Amino acid sequence: MNDADSAQHILPDVLEPGLRLVFCGTAAGTRSARDGAYYAHPGNMFWRAVHAVGLTPRLLAPAEFPLMPAFGIGFTDVAKYHHGNDNQLPRDAFDAEALHVKILHYAPRVIAFTSKQAGMAALGKHVHIGRQDALFGGAIAWVLPSPSGQARGSWNLALWQAMADEVRQVPGVER
Repeated sequence: MNDADSAQHILPDVLEPGLRLVFCGTAAGTRSARDGAYYAHPGNMFWRAVHAVGLTPRLLAPAEFPLMPAFGIGFTDVAKYHHGNDNQLPRDAFDAEALHVKILHYAPRVIAFTSKQAGMAALGKHVHIGRQDALFGGAIAWVLPSPSGQARGSWNLALWQAMADEVRQVPGVER
């Protein structure tokens, strides 16, 4: 399900009630915007990571992102109307308030920000990589190492695994 103004979004939100997990990035990358799919750059580790940590039963291609609600997973970004590298985004690109409203409305059990920049844009400057102390919109919040190929130096699949382990333990709609 998408917002009424989703036609203007670079990538559509993939949100519905009852999701166990919503992944939230900063904004669509250039390749993702061009291909119309989340985490579409071949160097991005996202799709390999979600499969490796057991969140999907098989390795999905980026174009298969609309299938993710069947696994209890959704998508959004803090900046829905811009695309590109984080350092290319205008300061006013991030809409943490709109994200907060979406998370309150759809009520996923966990929100996982897929980079420290996304976490800071939504939660403020004082975030750390890992599980956050405070909830975001009622959801358990995680800030994960970025799966981007440009952030390979800080990649850590173990933190993605810890998040996935918690997602499997939280009560939610069975899918």
